[in-house]
Amino acid sequence: MTGAGMTERWMPEPPEARAAAGRPPPAPVLALAGGEAVRSVWDNAVGGRTFEVGAGERRRFVKWAPTGSGLDLAAEAARLAWAVDFTPVPHVLGQGQDAAGAWIVTSPLAGTTAVAARWRAEPGTAVTAIGEGLRALHDALPAARCPFSWSAADRLADARRRAAGGLIDPSGWHEVHQGLGVEGALRLLAEVPPVDELVVCHGDSCAPNTLIGDDGRWSGHVDLGELGVADRWADLAVATWSTTWNYGPGWEIPLLDAYGIKADAERTRYYRLLWELGP
Repeated sequence: MTGAGMTERWMPEPPEARAAAGRPPPAPVLALAGGEAVRSVWDNAVGGRTFEVGAGERRRFVKWAPTGSGLDLAAEAARLAWAVDFTPVPHVLGQGQDAAGAWIVTSPLAGTTAVAARWRAEPGTAVTAIGEGLRALHDALPAARCPFSWSAADRLADARRRAAGGLIDPSGWHEVHQGLGVEGALRLLAEVPPVDELVVCHGDSCAPNTLIGDDGRWSGHVDLGELGVADRWADLAVATWSTTWNYGPGWEIPLLDAYGIKADAERTRYYRLLWELGP
């Protein structure tokens, strides 16, 4: 996700292709801009939109989510406010909601998304930055003091509730999982692997959510709406998977090498399947 964007898991084309073209910003975004320039930088599949507002020292990002989208920007604001004391994430400058939707305003961070054209052309640099950045995030955030959970047990309980309500559609799952169906997936997920190491996970560790500076090193993280304590493989399974659709095959092990860990096939399989059932 760009500066303050939102991930679309199965859309391998670059984020520039997914930004809105010609759609006017929602009224609250225009009001927050106060006449300053507004640039659309990201749209996602459930109607969430991200805008860059202003320029120079007044530059900021506005994330907007329509009512009924399922995106909880208040939850993201709370997580950012907690994490900002420990690691480079956007500062929350404001938030609000009306009948049409909700929004948060955040400060910019140094760097560009790891799926910007420059880094897609330098995948070795990008995956190293992602792996090192994820390790730094896990090391910096104090799990014992984190008030948020992203545990497999909590996520599985939520998936079961949504499955009972017919709210999970497997048609968008990866081909390796589609044949399972919802019930089959839930059966496989019932036995949670033993925890390797509890950390505060990013919660959406896809490549676009790492920012990279001009020096090729990670510079920050964005889109922490699911941040919470979990096994570190909940993040690693998705981060490595994300390399395959952002950079092509062959980059999963380099990311793990940069993080400083050996591959774990069992946990990777489990957390990738659990990710499919996420909201």
